Amino acid sequence: MGQLRNFVTPLHKATSRQYIERMCDDKVACMLKAKEYEFDYWDGDRRLGYGGYKYLAGRWAPVAKALIDTYGLKAGSRVLDVGCGKGFLLYEMQLIEPGLEIHGMDVSQHGLANAHPDLKAALIRRRAQDPCPWPDQHFDLVISINTLHNLRLFELQTALSEISRVGKNGYLLVESYRNELEQFNLQCWALTCESFFDVDEWIWLYQHFGYKGDYEFIYFE
Repeated sequence: MGQLRNFVTPLHKATSRQYIERMCDDKVACMLKAKEYEFDYWDGDRRLGYGGYKYLAGRWAPVAKALIDTYGLKAGSRVLDVGCGKGFLLYEMQLIEPGLEIHGMDVSQHGLANAHPDLKAALIRRRAQDPCPWPDQHFDLVISINTLHNLRLFELQTALSEISRVGKNGYLLVESYRNELEQFNLQCWALTCESFFDVDEWIWLYQHFGYKGDYEFIYFE
Protein backbone atom coordinates (compact mmCIF):
# COMPACT_ATOMS: atom_id res chain seq x y z
CA MET A 1 0.00 0.00 0.00
CA GLY A 2 1.19 3.50 -0.83
CA GLN A 3 1.41 6.65 1.27
CA LEU A 4 -1.12 9.13 2.59
CA ARG A 5 -0.60 12.41 0.71
CA ASN A 6 -1.61 16.04 1.32
CA PHE A 7 -1.76 17.56 -2.16
CA VAL A 8 -5.37 18.80 -2.46
CA THR A 9 -6.44 19.30 1.17
CA PRO A 10 -5.20 22.94 1.39
CA LEU A 11 -7.24 23.82 -1.72
CA HIS A 12 -10.30 22.05 -0.30
CA LYS A 13 -10.06 23.89 3.02
CA ALA A 14 -10.01 27.28 1.29
CA THR A 15 -13.76 26.98 0.49
CA SER A 16 -16.44 27.52 3.13
CA ARG A 17 -19.63 25.44 2.99
CA GLN A 18 -23.09 25.73 4.55
CA TYR A 19 -23.96 22.10 5.28
CA ILE A 20 -27.42 22.45 6.83
CA GLU A 21 -28.65 24.84 4.14
CA ARG A 22 -27.80 22.33 1.43
CA MET A 23 -29.43 19.42 3.24
CA CYS A 24 -32.68 21.41 3.58
CA ASP A 25 -32.72 22.77 0.01
CA ASP A 26 -34.87 20.20 -1.84
CA LYS A 27 -31.78 18.03 -1.77
CA VAL A 28 -33.19 14.96 -3.50
CA ALA A 29 -34.07 17.02 -6.59
CA CYS A 30 -30.65 18.67 -6.49
CA MET A 31 -28.95 15.27 -6.25
CA LEU A 32 -30.82 13.92 -9.26
CA LYS A 33 -29.86 16.94 -11.36
CA ALA A 34 -26.24 16.88 -10.18
CA LYS A 35 -25.89 13.20 -11.09
CA GLU A 36 -26.47 14.07 -14.73
CA TYR A 37 -22.96 15.62 -14.58
CA GLU A 38 -23.81 18.19 -17.24
CA PHE A 39 -24.29 21.98 -17.35
CA ASP A 40 -26.17 22.29 -14.06
CA TYR A 41 -23.53 20.31 -12.19
CA TRP A 42 -20.59 22.36 -13.48
CA ASP A 43 -21.89 25.80 -14.33
CA GLY A 44 -25.43 26.04 -12.98
CA ASP A 45 -26.63 27.11 -9.54
CA ARG A 46 -24.31 26.35 -6.62
CA ARG A 47 -27.03 24.21 -5.04
CA LEU A 48 -26.62 21.75 -7.95
CA GLY A 49 -22.83 21.42 -7.93
CA TYR A 50 -19.83 23.66 -8.46
CA GLY A 51 -21.82 26.80 -9.25
CA GLY A 52 -19.50 27.78 -12.09
CA TYR A 53 -16.28 25.81 -12.61
CA LYS A 54 -13.98 28.18 -14.50
CA TYR A 55 -10.28 28.08 -15.25
CA LEU A 56 -8.35 30.20 -12.78
CA ALA A 57 -4.70 30.43 -13.75
CA GLY A 58 -2.48 28.88 -11.10
CA ARG A 59 -5.28 27.55 -8.87
CA TRP A 60 -4.26 23.94 -9.46
CA ALA A 61 -0.55 24.73 -9.91
CA PRO A 62 0.55 23.65 -6.37
CA VAL A 63 -1.17 20.28 -6.85
CA ALA A 64 0.31 19.92 -10.33
CA LYS A 65 3.82 20.65 -9.07
CA ALA A 66 3.45 18.26 -6.13
CA LEU A 67 2.41 15.44 -8.48
CA ILE A 68 5.27 16.12 -10.90
CA ASP A 69 7.87 16.34 -8.14
CA THR A 70 6.60 13.43 -6.04
CA TYR A 71 6.39 10.97 -8.93
CA GLY A 72 9.45 12.20 -10.82
CA LEU A 73 7.54 13.08 -13.97
CA LYS A 74 9.52 14.49 -16.88
CA ALA A 75 9.30 14.99 -20.62
CA GLY A 76 7.86 11.82 -22.12
CA SER A 77 6.13 10.70 -18.92
CA ARG A 78 2.54 9.57 -19.42
CA VAL A 79 -0.26 10.73 -17.10
CA LEU A 80 -3.92 9.69 -17.00
CA ASP A 81 -6.61 11.53 -15.03
CA VAL A 82 -9.68 9.37 -14.33
CA GLY A 83 -12.62 11.74 -13.87
CA CYS A 84 -10.71 14.72 -15.26
CA GLY A 85 -13.72 17.05 -15.57
CA LYS A 86 -12.61 20.12 -17.51
CA GLY A 87 -8.97 19.05 -17.27
CA PHE A 88 -7.66 22.11 -15.46
CA LEU A 89 -5.21 20.12 -13.33
CA LEU A 90 -3.80 18.36 -16.38
CA TYR A 91 -3.39 21.70 -18.10
CA GLU A 92 -1.42 23.10 -15.14
CA MET A 93 0.78 19.98 -15.17
CA GLN A 94 1.50 20.55 -18.84
CA LEU A 95 2.40 24.18 -18.19
CA ILE A 96 5.01 23.07 -15.66
CA GLU A 97 6.32 20.18 -17.79
CA PRO A 98 5.35 20.75 -21.45
CA GLY A 99 6.83 17.40 -22.47
CA LEU A 100 4.27 15.36 -20.54
CA GLU A 101 1.98 13.05 -22.50
CA ILE A 102 -1.36 13.67 -20.82
CA HIS A 103 -4.70 11.91 -21.13
CA GLY A 104 -8.01 12.41 -19.36
CA MET A 105 -11.35 10.63 -19.23
CA ASP A 106 -14.68 11.80 -17.86
CA VAL A 107 -18.38 10.94 -18.11
CA SER A 108 -19.50 14.54 -18.65
CA GLN A 109 -20.09 15.85 -22.16
CA HIS A 110 -20.34 19.40 -20.81
CA GLY A 111 -17.12 19.08 -18.84
CA LEU A 112 -15.15 17.79 -21.80
CA ALA A 113 -16.68 20.30 -24.21
CA ASN A 114 -15.66 23.14 -21.90
CA ALA A 115 -12.16 21.89 -21.15
CA HIS A 116 -9.19 24.15 -21.80
CA PRO A 117 -8.87 24.48 -25.60
CA ASP A 118 -5.23 23.34 -25.52
CA LEU A 119 -6.27 20.11 -23.84
CA LYS A 120 -9.42 18.89 -25.57
CA ALA A 121 -7.66 16.54 -28.00
CA ALA A 122 -6.21 14.58 -25.05
CA LEU A 123 -9.58 13.94 -23.36
CA ILE A 124 -12.14 11.20 -24.02
CA ARG A 125 -15.64 10.47 -22.72
CA ARG A 126 -15.53 7.37 -20.58
CA ARG A 127 -16.78 6.24 -17.19
CA ALA A 128 -14.29 5.47 -14.45
CA GLN A 129 -15.66 1.91 -14.19
CA ASP A 130 -15.27 1.18 -17.91
CA PRO A 131 -12.29 -0.84 -19.18
CA CYS A 132 -9.44 1.47 -20.18
CA PRO A 133 -8.30 1.38 -23.83
CA TRP A 134 -4.61 1.25 -22.89
CA PRO A 135 -2.20 -1.64 -22.29
CA ASP A 136 -0.82 -2.75 -18.94
CA GLN A 137 1.49 -0.29 -17.16
CA HIS A 138 1.09 2.24 -19.96
CA PHE A 139 1.08 5.30 -17.69
CA ASP A 140 3.77 6.53 -15.34
CA LEU A 141 1.03 7.99 -13.14
CA VAL A 142 -2.75 7.53 -12.94
CA ILE A 143 -4.66 10.03 -10.80
CA SER A 144 -8.31 10.30 -9.80
CA ILE A 145 -9.58 13.27 -7.79
CA ASN A 146 -13.10 13.54 -6.32
CA THR A 147 -14.45 10.80 -8.58
CA LEU A 148 -14.31 7.31 -7.11
CA HIS A 149 -16.68 8.00 -4.22
CA ASN A 150 -19.34 8.58 -6.90
CA LEU A 151 -19.24 4.87 -7.78
CA ARG A 152 -21.04 1.96 -6.17
CA LEU A 153 -19.05 -0.83 -4.56
CA PHE A 154 -18.96 -3.23 -7.52
CA GLU A 155 -18.06 -0.30 -9.82
CA LEU A 156 -15.22 0.64 -7.50
CA GLN A 157 -13.76 -2.82 -7.87
CA THR A 158 -13.61 -2.47 -11.65
CA ALA A 159 -12.29 1.10 -11.56
CA LEU A 160 -9.54 0.31 -9.07
CA SER A 161 -8.56 -2.79 -11.01
CA GLU A 162 -8.17 -0.77 -14.22
CA ILE A 163 -6.27 2.05 -12.50
CA SER A 164 -3.85 -0.52 -11.07
CA ARG A 165 -3.52 -2.30 -14.39
CA VAL A 166 -2.65 0.69 -16.61
CA GLY A 167 -0.56 2.70 -14.12
CA LYS A 168 2.91 2.22 -12.71
CA ASN A 169 2.02 4.69 -9.93
CA GLY A 170 -1.32 5.88 -8.61
CA TYR A 171 -2.76 8.76 -6.60
CA LEU A 172 -6.44 8.78 -5.54
CA LEU A 173 -8.47 11.38 -3.64
CA VAL A 174 -11.94 10.70 -2.23
CA GLU A 175 -14.35 12.27 0.24
CA SER A 176 -14.34 10.55 3.62
CA TYR A 177 -14.78 11.12 7.34
CA ARG A 178 -13.09 10.40 10.67
CA ASN A 179 -15.91 11.05 13.13
CA GLU A 180 -19.68 11.51 13.35
CA LEU A 181 -19.58 15.26 12.70
CA GLU A 182 -17.63 14.84 9.46
CA GLN A 183 -19.92 11.98 8.47
CA PHE A 184 -23.00 14.15 9.02
CA ASN A 185 -21.49 17.11 7.15
CA LEU A 186 -20.50 14.90 4.22
CA GLN A 187 -23.99 13.44 4.00
CA CYS A 188 -25.45 16.96 4.09
CA TRP A 189 -23.10 18.35 1.44
CA ALA A 190 -22.55 15.51 -1.02
CA LEU A 191 -24.76 15.51 -4.12
CA THR A 192 -23.21 12.71 -6.17
CA CYS A 193 -21.50 10.47 -3.60
CA GLU A 194 -22.56 6.81 -3.66
CA SER A 195 -19.87 5.35 -1.39
CA PHE A 196 -19.86 6.80 2.12
CA PHE A 197 -16.90 5.13 3.85
CA ASP A 198 -14.65 6.21 6.69
CA VAL A 199 -10.88 6.27 6.28
CA ASP A 200 -10.25 2.74 7.52
CA GLU A 201 -12.94 1.35 5.21
CA TRP A 202 -11.43 3.10 2.18
CA ILE A 203 -7.96 1.76 2.97
CA TRP A 204 -9.40 -1.73 3.43
CA LEU A 205 -11.17 -1.45 0.07
CA TYR A 206 -8.01 -0.31 -1.68
CA GLN A 207 -6.13 -3.30 -0.31
CA HIS A 208 -9.01 -5.71 -0.97
CA PHE A 209 -9.26 -4.62 -4.61
CA GLY A 210 -5.49 -4.69 -5.14
CA TYR A 211 -4.74 -0.97 -5.35
CA LYS A 212 -1.19 -0.26 -4.08
CA GLY A 213 -0.74 3.42 -4.92
CA ASP A 214 -0.97 6.61 -2.87
CA TYR A 215 -4.15 8.18 -1.57
CA GLU A 216 -5.61 11.26 0.10
CA PHE A 217 -8.90 12.08 1.79
CA ILE A 218 -10.82 15.32 2.07
CA TYR A 219 -13.05 15.93 5.06
CA PHE A 220 -16.00 18.21 5.74
CA GLU A 221 -15.07 19.59 9.13
